[in-house]
Amino acid sequence: MKPEEDAFGHELWACYKGEEVFEVVERDDGYVDAISSEVYFSEYEDWHPIEKKAMEFVTGRVLDVGCGAGRHSLYLQKKGFDVLGIDISPLAIKICKLRGLKKAEVMAIEEVNFKPKSFDTIIMMGNNFGLFGSFKKAQSLLKKFHKMTTEKALIIADTRDVYKTDNPAHLDYHKINKQKGRMGGQVRIRVRFRKYVGRWFDYLMVSKEEMKEILDGTGWKVKDFADSGNSLYVAIIEKAAE
Repeated sequence: MKPEEDAFGHELWACYKGEEVFEVVERDDGYVDAISSEVYFSEYEDWHPIEKKAMEFVTGRVLDVGCGAGRHSLYLQKKGFDVLGIDISPLAIKICKLRGLKKAEVMAIEEVNFKPKSFDTIIMMGNNFGLFGSFKKAQSLLKKFHKMTTEKALIIADTRDVYKTDNPAHLDYHKINKQKGRMGGQVRIRVRFRKYVGRWFDYLMVSKEEMKEILDGTGWKVKDFADSGNSLYVAIIEKAAE
């Protein structure tokens, strides 16, 4: 990734230095949204209850996919877990290391290729089930995750049921996606921060039924869901019996 394309990393860097900044997310239909970047540095006490609940399922060696500024990795490391955080953003990984994360590597989810039984838990928090990108890509990566994890491994991921909305712009986008043969919640987005513009990428948000369909045939199944009361939910995913 070229430095000028690491909009997400520059955003985190500014926040790390104490500036009040916002993440601007642009969708390919022109829809723009923004959130405070402080969420990436939030402490456990400020997390959503279902995030706290999700951490209770973590065991053994942990891979944090899309670790950002490292809030989940650092929490688990303090609890004594052996954690590796990976992120496509070089600046995000630099920040993780500066904040004390012992193991952090620049790596895109597509590049994940660890030896068998390398991890007991894979976490994909912060809506990071979305990093699977599409139905086909999700199934391919889930099969890869299956090979590099232990027998009783878990994937702990959160996402949003995008269909729980009455926003006309979102509903129209879902329809257009399906007309194109894409999943309704398969959004094409990029991050903008000041003069920096990230690359376009697909981000996948799914309903519970869609998640089950994706998992089918990958060697994984849903063990449990933790609901937030709105569109956000956490899935605890375990290996299916062979």
